[in-house]
Amino acid sequence: MNNKILIIEDDIAISEMVKNYLTKDGFMVTTAADGEEAIIKYLNHDFDLILLDLMMPKLDGIETMKIIREKSSVPILIMSAKDSDVDKAIGLGFGADDYITKPFSMIEFTARIKAIIRRATKYSNNEKIEEVLVMKVGNLIIDVENFLVSKNNQSISLTSKEFDILKLFIKNPNKVFTKAQIYSFIWKDEYFGDENVINVHMRRLREKIEDDPSKPQYIKTLWGIGYKLEVN
Repeated sequence: MNNKILIIEDDIAISEMVKNYLTKDGFMVTTAADGEEAIIKYLNHDFDLILLDLMMPKLDGIETMKIIREKSSVPILIMSAKDSDVDKAIGLGFGADDYITKPFSMIEFTARIKAIIRRATKYSNNEKIEEVLVMKVGNLIIDVENFLVSKNNQSISLTSKEFDILKLFIKNPNKVFTKAQIYSFIWKDEYFGDENVINVHMRRLREKIEDDPSKPQYIKTLWGIGYKLEVN
């Protein structure tokens, strides 16, 4: 079955361009010109991925994403002309899986879409990617098969990318990963030096798993090198 994509974009020219390109590549594409229309279509159809613009009439991208996240963990890729750290932090913080800035290369754009859908499909099919399905470090417990994380018996809600990053570190305690390596492992794509995406995800992950994110107990920063999960 062809993957179904919902494009939420108020610029009709961009929406049609992306729709035509993705349709030729075998995707089934639905479009919405504003947040309210998008929510109605989302509630009445199943989608494998949502492409979301931030600046829209009636209901902006962030509010639209918040409503969707209350109901589903469907992958969301933000596409926006805004390229500031604030916009990326806000977007990814509310549960987006990736972020691309307009104008973008359709080849790179399509590659990102396919990578996101591949990883999401693995979770939905409950594939046992790891031999060890429940891993523990300190007070953290990660249940790989059921996509669950808890700390001190309290459930922690992570996005798919945050979960993947934490799983990578827990599987490889005390191993140092550069930002390029993290991007390669998690996004399954070539690293173009955009540190903002990594920085935002790491900050959000620490805010959720650490007692004091400014003095992390689990994921430590090695300045100028990368990150590691410190286990004594």
